[in-house]
Amino acid sequence: MKKLTLLFFTVLTMLNCKNKEEKTEITNPQEVITTEEKTTASLDLGCYIFNDEKNNVSFEITENGSEIKGNLTYEFAEKDKNSGSFSGKLTDGILIGKYTFESEGKESVREVAFKVEGDKLIEGYGDLNEDGTAFKDATNLNFTSKMPLAKTDCVKK
Repeated sequence: MKKLTLLFFTVLTMLNCKNKEEKTEITNPQEVITTEEKTTASLDLGCYIFNDEKNNVSFEITENGSEIKGNLTYEFAEKDKNSGSFSGKLTDGILIGKYTFESEGKESVREVAFKVEGDKLIEGYGDLNEDGTAFKDATNLNFTSKMPLAKTDCVKK
């Protein structure tokens, strides 16, 4: 009877230890530490230009602090040229701000956005509000412009 009792307690102890190991594995899963490399895009002072001999877009960044400021000009084939000032913020690689410009003798303001990709700026497009001056949802923009602005030396006229 002693042997049977001893065998019973031995088996019970072994099962109990095995259950603790399984519980330990379940309650303490191995943590996998992943580090997300987040590159903070920066925007250098200077000129960013697209020119395909028909269309010309130029953006001169003149201030790069908590607020980005500059001069922006659009000259599209068979369209009126518009030129003005930009003021905005760079957040997570997206530059978004107000473009105040003159076209056909009238001053207008509209929101524009650019994605910073290395030394290029890709203009973003999205649904606009009713008066066409701001994006309905600035977090849902498409940066699919076929006219990337490339960093270049500024040419003074």
